[in-house]
Amino acid sequence: MYKVFLVDDEPIVLEGIRTKLEWEKNGFIFAGEATDGEIALSMIHEIKPDIVITDIKMPFMDGLQLSAEIKKLIPWIKIIILSGHDEFEYAKKAISIGVEDYLLKPFTFEEVLQSLLKVSAHIDIEKKQLSDISKMKEELKSTEQIIKKDFLNNLLHGSENLSDIVNKSQELKIDLISRYYKVLVSEIISKSDNTVNQQEAISLLNSYSSTWEQTISYFHHSNRLICIVKNGLEEELEDNVYQIAKSIEYIGTQNPDCKITTAIGKTVDHLSELPASYEDAKKILDASNYKNENRILSAEDLSQNSNGILELKDSDPLVNRLKYASKQDISSIIEETMTLIHNNKDQFQVISSYLMVDIIFDISKLVESLGGSLKDIKPEFLQKSFVDYAVQDENNFNQKLVELLDFAIEYRDSKISGKYGDVILKAKKYIDEHFTDQNITLTTVAEEVCLSPNHFSTIFSQECKTTFIEYLTDVRIENAKKLLLTTEMKGYDIAYECGFSDPHYFSYIFKKNTGLSPREYKSNITD
Repeated sequence: MYKVFLVDDEPIVLEGIRTKLEWEKNGFIFAGEATDGEIALSMIHEIKPDIVITDIKMPFMDGLQLSAEIKKLIPWIKIIILSGHDEFEYAKKAISIGVEDYLLKPFTFEEVLQSLLKVSAHIDIEKKQLSDISKMKEELKSTEQIIKKDFLNNLLHGSENLSDIVNKSQELKIDLISRYYKVLVSEIISKSDNTVNQQEAISLLNSYSSTWEQTISYFHHSNRLICIVKNGLEEELEDNVYQIAKSIEYIGTQNPDCKITTAIGKTVDHLSELPASYEDAKKILDASNYKNENRILSAEDLSQNSNGILELKDSDPLVNRLKYASKQDISSIIEETMTLIHNNKDQFQVISSYLMVDIIFDISKLVESLGGSLKDIKPEFLQKSFVDYAVQDENNFNQKLVELLDFAIEYRDSKISGKYGDVILKAKKYIDEHFTDQNITLTTVAEEVCLSPNHFSTIFSQECKTTFIEYLTDVRIENAKKLLLTTEMKGYDIAYECGFSDPHYFSYIFKKNTGLSPREYKSNITD
């Protein structure tokens, strides 16, 4: 199924295409619509459809500007242009931008369907070409690729002579010069350990990665994509790096068997500091354990200071692990700890005492690194009686170990979630107060909470387990329900009152979300 998004300032055109086509029967999903390019871009940014159908002439941002922005930010999206006979020059320009097809007005709905089928067939062919594993292997084995990969590896590991970096990068045609840099590392995993699925995802990413602006990328350790992202402005760098991280997740998870974890290192302003950003990203990735969940993690998101991730020594493996572990990971930590005890049954008292004290010490360091004090928060953990009780037998040890680890993860989550808890609350408050505004977008809310759109989008979806667009739509639908039940307002008035620009689209979305039309909902509840 391919997702299709519609953009046209004529509601009758939107309604016609939306209602006349048999979407699912022909292998498509209607993903949404907008009446101007500016609002559409924000929604497309969030929904990430496979195909966009857009009119050329629209207010605020026309179809050409929209197409250019889409191709710049999300290049894999296919675009179909709708144009009048007097707009042929526009259509030719659109083709130069990279749109896949255009339809002249007046068109039939059968022509729209045929265009969609033609474009979806092109996507199928493209996917097949991009997933050609042998082609990827040949490319990776080429002498030039090996030389570039070795150079970039040496650069990120700090073993490249700085005086030679500029000369070597010029010889290899790698543009490294910029003001700011970030390194991100993405790991591609097949949840079912299917190497074919994993390699197909890697192949797709390998093909698309060359299209990302101001980004140098290569694969390391076969399933890790490393990207050096650069920009002259720090704010633009942050926005770009989150856009790339989301693109990696979107492309790599076209096969639902694959999951992507992306770690973003801290911002640095010298080539010589790239290894520090890389180490940040690598530490986050190595310590994270989101087994079946796609995740984008950032050094800035997880740290409590301006120097990147929390300072952790190699001798602090449990602290490092607890920084990113989930509640589900507690059992594996306990299992590993109990294995040590079972391997030394004859010395249970000695081994268990040592392990319990060591774990308490590690958790104390984690709490301190997050700005707290175990002595103030959980003084009972530091009492000799706590350890004495724990080491009486295996059951007691297991019980106290669970108590310690539960506390550590809950305390960590309260601090890390707190970092963006205020952001989420502020964003939701703004949405609740402005959902009636038809022009509210991801960008306007991101500006309100002082984050870049891509960073805000990532945080919102990961913290709230829903996308911004889905949340905004839910708020609008819930308020529409209230108005249907408490007022005698007409459906079209409720649509406008709740921020929908088109009453027909409101009815479509309402039924999609509730299973009933607005009229059916009102009569069913009130009868």
